[in-house]
Amino acid sequence: SVKLWESGGGLVQPGGSLRLSCSASESTFPFRTMHWLRQASGKGLEWVSSISPGSQVLKYTDSVKGRFTISRDNAKNTLYLQLNYLEPEDTAMYYCAKDSQGHEKGQGTQVTVSS
Repeated sequence: SVKLWESGGGLVQPGGSLRLSCSASESTFPFRTMHWLRQASGKGLEWVSSISPGSQVLKYTDSVKGRFTISRDNAKNTLYLQLNYLEPEDTAMYYCAKDSQGHEKGQGTQVTVSS
């Protein structure tokens, strides 16, 4: 199975930015649609964004459209999520995953938006 490692989370003030990264262990990464999901404390897992293998198709949940940007570097087996104009409601553990339900995901990276 693909092993995934997220990084780049942290504490940021409202309106700030972060760039999350996800490194994948398997050579099939370039051929997979990849996803970002998040889970706020006490809430369920929420799908955030996805990107097709060739980056032609990008999708976002409505609450992050215009603020978050998903991208990938297939040569580096790495997935990214640029988070801009962060809001307190974006506070969550962020995961990269092979599927939109998060059945196979990494350990997550914590994003906390607070003044």
